[in-house]
Amino acid sequence: QQLGTVGQGPTMSDDAFYLRYYVGHKDGDFGGVEYMEFELCPNGRLRYANSARYKNAGMIKKEAFVSPGVLDQARRIIEESGIVEVDPSSWPQATDRKQELEIKMGKTHATFACAEIGSLLDIQKSNDPEGLKTFYYLTQDLKTFVFSLVSLHFRIRPIS
Repeated sequence: QQLGTVGQGPTMSDDAFYLRYYVGHKDGDFGGVEYMEFELCPNGRLRYANSARYKNAGMIKKEAFVSPGVLDQARRIIEESGIVEVDPSSWPQATDRKQELEIKMGKTHATFACAEIGSLLDIQKSNDPEGLKTFYYLTQDLKTFVFSLVSLHFRIRPIS
């Protein structure tokens, strides 16, 4: 399905869960791409990647397996946010800076994409401030959740 749609995921079982988040932009000075991405798979695999050119930070890639309880907590965060009820069709379109969120929970497959949100002012100026605010706070919660898992598991700082 295209980004920005909600529908039925034909290959997912009724209790399967998948989450992917990406935020990134092209670096005009160096011609590369700076991004942060994470993914939680139904088998418990957590994959995290962060590529930054700031202070020559380079690339961080980590992978671990988490318990079913961690997957349940991620699912709860998403369900309580109400994001699957949001229609992203009027959100600011991504250009060089973008964010993407993909969620599969059971038979629901929701994908969202928009321009990178720099501040709450960007949300207030948008055509759908309530929906975009839901997206913004959910992604903040998910990033905090994943950063905590990465920090605890690898004893590193996920962001330099």
